[in-house]
Amino acid sequence: MSALWIAHVHVTDAEAYGRYAKAAGPAIAAHGGMFLARGGRYRQMEGNDRPRNVVARFPSFEAAVACYESAEYQAALAHAKTASKRDLVIVEETPPTVE
Repeated sequence: MSALWIAHVHVTDAEAYGRYAKAAGPAIAAHGGMFLARGGRYRQMEGNDRPRNVVARFPSFEAAVACYESAEYQAALAHAKTASKRDLVIVEETPPTVE
C-alpha cells in the first residue's frame, strides 16, 4: 500500500526553510515521493493552525520511512529544524473499499 507524508508547518525563517525545501524535494523524489499538496490554500477546521501544509505520496510505507531516515533528507531537515515548528506523520493509505 502507498503511504502519505502529512506535514503541518509554521515557518519562522523563510530563507533557511527555503534551503530545506530545495534539498528535500530531490530526496523525496529519489524515494518515489510525489507532492499532492505543497503550501496551497487551506482552511483550519480543528487543532493547531500551521499555515504551511504538505502532503506527499510514496509507493509504500517503507519507502516513506526510508526517505525520512536517508542521509539526503536528514541533511535537508537540518535547515528546517531551526527555521520552523512542524509536525510530520507518515500514514499508510487504506485500500479502496467496494460496498
